[in-house]
Amino acid sequence: MDNHLFSVGMTKTDAAVQTLSDINPDVVLESYSLNITTVKGFEVFMESLKRRFSQKSGQKSGVDLVLSCVDNYEARMVVNQACNELGQTWMESGVSEDAVSGHIQLLVPGETACFACAPPLVVASGVDERTLKREGVCAASLPTTMGVVAGLLVQNALKYLLKFGYVSPYLGYNSLKDFFPTMEMRPNPQCSNNACIERQKEYLQTKPARDAAAKAKLEAESSKTEGPLHMDNEWNISVVDDSEMDTLNSCGVSGALPEGLIHELPTAEKYHESLVTEEAKTVEDDLEELQRQLDALNAS
Repeated sequence: MDNHLFSVGMTKTDAAVQTLSDINPDVVLESYSLNITTVKGFEVFMESLKRRFSQKSGQKSGVDLVLSCVDNYEARMVVNQACNELGQTWMESGVSEDAVSGHIQLLVPGETACFACAPPLVVASGVDERTLKREGVCAASLPTTMGVVAGLLVQNALKYLLKFGYVSPYLGYNSLKDFFPTMEMRPNPQCSNNACIERQKEYLQTKPARDAAAKAKLEAESSKTEGPLHMDNEWNISVVDDSEMDTLNSCGVSGALPEGLIHELPTAEKYHESLVTEEAKTVEDDLEELQRQLDALNAS
């Protein structure tokens, strides 16, 4: 029987926990059914992020990555606020109102633009999105578009957590044209979010140390790959500079190539001379052949 039948009447979070537990029962899952846009909901959300944080690392959050899959701007702004306050990296995702396009975005507080640095027009204008009734806007989402965007989000999350491949800072999806635009979004120094401004200052202060560490790591990795290309030197080939060659010659050691390996390019005069000789030989051969043909005719 389809498991979806058992999720009727359940909250989205509880249904998700049930499905994921069936897929992998070894994973420990926690479900919170609350409105994070309320004061109480925000406090619970913050506490869930701060649990099991590491004092040694200095991180304020106890999670590695937050994935945002909410369906309204107000909730996104709340997630943005919490992650900015905690310095928590998160990934945002969404599907457009026309249900045929979407996007995923990596947000690193202080390093990349937060959700408030470049807010959508609805947020920037202060209009309550719930009051907007636009013509031609599809009221329902398209599952195929949502599935593609969800797959892109999970793929990007895996690359970030497992440290392989390229983690897209922003990746869009337009299903009508099969178009995947990408871009990088820098933080706005005049961002309206105070926590974002603080994270930007911290990032700039620690950037020189991070750049130096990254450079040292790159040099260490490149030094491992340097060295002789071939450990076995079957032909005893060596590379010496001119000064070493002069020293060898002065000691009576010839630097010339052995017999059979010397090839001298001809000069222009010798080359012209060889052409004239070859041409004369060709004419002589032709005359001899013509004489033989005449002698054969006379004999017959």
